[in-house]
This record gives sequence, structure tokens and C-alpha cells, in this order.
Amino acid sequence: MTTPRVSIIMAVLNAQTTLEAALASIAAQTFTDWEFVICDDGSSDETAEILASFRSTLGAERVTVLTNPVNRKLAYSLNRCLDAARGEFIARMDGDDLSEPDRLEKQLAYLDDHADVDLVGTAMRRFNGGGLGEVVQPAAEAPDRWVLARASGAPFFHATVLARRAVFDAVGNYTVSWRTERCEDLDLWYKFFAAGLRGRNLSEPLYRVREDAAAIRRRRPWGRLGSFATSFKGAWMLGYPPSAYIRELANLMKIFVPYRVFDLHRAWTQSRASRHDRPNRESR
Repeated sequence: MTTPRVSIIMAVLNAQTTLEAALASIAAQTFTDWEFVICDDGSSDETAEILASFRSTLGAERVTVLTNPVNRKLAYSLNRCLDAARGEFIARMDGDDLSEPDRLEKQLAYLDDHADVDLVGTAMRRFNGGGLGEVVQPAAEAPDRWVLARASGAPFFHATVLARRAVFDAVGNYTVSWRTERCEDLDLWYKFFAAGLRGRNLSEPLYRVREDAAAIRRRRPWGRLGSFATSFKGAWMLGYPPSAYIRELANLMKIFVPYRVFDLHRAWTQSRASRHDRPNRESR
């Protein structure tokens, strides 16, 4: 078996309604030297059958399917994928999203041209059954170790990243813990910067993230507490000033904010983005 340049890793749970489109978006990549390592994290729907069909179509050399007998959560499942991956580069993908056809080609070209960069992410475009939505950008084009202290946005959008395999070796893969169950990526970024690694973001939206109206309702108080514990530990690890801890305490207080308030804020920001983008579309 030849060693692929890129290993795409994905963990899925009961994703039968979106999985086929996600898999097809990888199969359609213009860059073709890849393998796909997928962990079924204890699904009870037709996810397993969809994965088996995909593996049968593309072949066992290109597609590896792992199965957790019970749900073990994202960090554990992605670590299983990393253990099985053979590529020089690791790409992430989620089972309810889509990758643009030239996503891997453009990200890999960037890392090939920038030997000093360890990881590259991209912007994302939201979408749902009604069509495409707005483009969202990460916190910075070139995030540094202070970005998590001074910016509210993510330094990288987790599912968009392509990283050198050495990145995961340097940070010890994903942290499996109660505190990271809803913030595996946040913990990863703290470890990434603590290891002295460098990342960049492409402003082009090479990834489509599915709008999920129920997602914010899945952020239970236990998840908020875990995020707080992860941020507190990360702030200490990176030597952040006291203001960083105060901000995390403020985020923890969101436990007491009704979901309706989040819904109204999201609707307002989307409406504002739509009004801002309308003149640009009309000028074209």
C-alpha cells in the first residue's frame, strides 16, 4: 500500500441525513492523493450502512472505517482516526458539512509553499436547505499565542484545517476528558500555541458549514463549565494576564442566559450581514 500525502479524519454519530453529501464532497476533490479515515461513534441509524457502501465504492485502501461499540465522544474517536492515519498531512472533516472541490488542493499548496507554517485553516460559508448563507472568517489571518486572550472568534475553524502530522505529535493528539467534550478544538488551540506552532488562515471559504438551529441548545451548562475549565487551564499555560480569566468568567455566566436571547442575537447578526452584503452583490 502506498502512503497517501493526506489523511482526512472524521467522526460521525447518527449522520444518515447528511453523511452521503459530506462523503461525496471529499470524493470530488481535485487533489486525489488522500485516504479517508472515519470513526462511527456508536451510531444507531443507517450511518454504518452508508459508510460501508462508500468504502466498497472507493476501496479499502482509500477508506478506513472504525467503529466504537458505544458513543465515546469526538476527542476519543478522532484519536482513533489519528492512530490509523498514514498521511504526511491530516485534514479534518465533519459529517454534516461540505468541502469545496479544490479545498485540499489549495490548502496543501499553501503548506508546500510555506515550510514555516504548521497548519492552515480557511473561512467558511454557512448553508442550509434554503441555500448559501454568509461567509464567516476566523479571528485572524495569522493567529498568534495571544489570539485566544484578545479575540472572541476562533483562531481556526476546526473542521477546515489541514495540518502537518507533526502538529498532532507535538500536542499529544486530542485531550480525552470531561472538560473537552464540547470544546475539543479550543483545547487543541491552546496546546498548539503552547507548543510554539504556527498557523495561517485562507480568507477564501473552502468549506461549507451546515446551519444547525439546535446546535446552541446542545450547549448544556456542563459543556459551558468544561469550556471554562479548558480556557482557564489554557490561559495559565500561555501566561495570559488576569483580564483573560475575567472574560472566561463572563462567558461562564451564559449558563443563565435563556436560549431565546441567543436566537434573537443570531437573527440580528444574520440580518445585518445580509444588509451589508447586498450592495456588494448589486455592484457586481
